[in-house]
Amino acid sequence: MDRVKRLVTATVMGILCGFVCLGLAANGPGDVPMPVALTLITGRALIGVAIGISCFALGHWAIHGLVMGLVFSLPTGFGAMLGPGTPEFSPWSLCMWTIILGGIYGVVIEFVTTVVFKAKMQG
Repeated sequence: MDRVKRLVTATVMGILCGFVCLGLAANGPGDVPMPVALTLITGRALIGVAIGISCFALGHWAIHGLVMGLVFSLPTGFGAMLGPGTPEFSPWSLCMWTIILGGIYGVVIEFVTTVVFKAKMQG
């Protein structure tokens, strides 16, 4: 039951982080295209699923969340480099910010899952 609680909590938090990420992206100039919006939401949800099912013992929960967030943001970050960029962000900076924010979202997801809901990782 604890594993299910951890998976559901982390996944829901990932989806919520995806909507936060979409909200941040929508504050820029122009509309966010639907494929990009879906990529943002599903990418952050994937971080939540990965955190929920992971049993990698990386020490502290924050390190685990950071590593999982960074690793699972790599595909989205590299995908951001394929776009045209914006006046505010070059494709390279979009890539870097996507990966950095993925690490932050990973820590947030892990914090809420492990500390707030007390759904600790089981080996």
